[in-house]
Amino acid sequence: MQDEQLDQAMLFEVVENQLADNYPTEVKATLMRLRMTGTSYDDAIALIACALAPEMVDVIEHQQSFNLTRYVSHLNLLPQTPWLEE
Repeated sequence: MQDEQLDQAMLFEVVENQLADNYPTEVKATLMRLRMTGTSYDDAIALIACALAPEMVDVIEHQQSFNLTRYVSHLNLLPQTPWLEE
């Protein structure tokens, strides 16, 4: 999988699957929270995808386990994305 590139469409698909599966439950809660504060559905999905991206990079490119704790932590920070500045 090293040759595969992490792209926006793949991230959005994973987020949509997480919503459909209601796992992790924090994804749906984050979507609802963002929507209630005036964020459009598409922008909310994009923000959630930003929180998901570091986890997918670790899984795909670094062969590490998915870090659910860090993902949930990033979800809780949205709409702020300080990990993108690291």
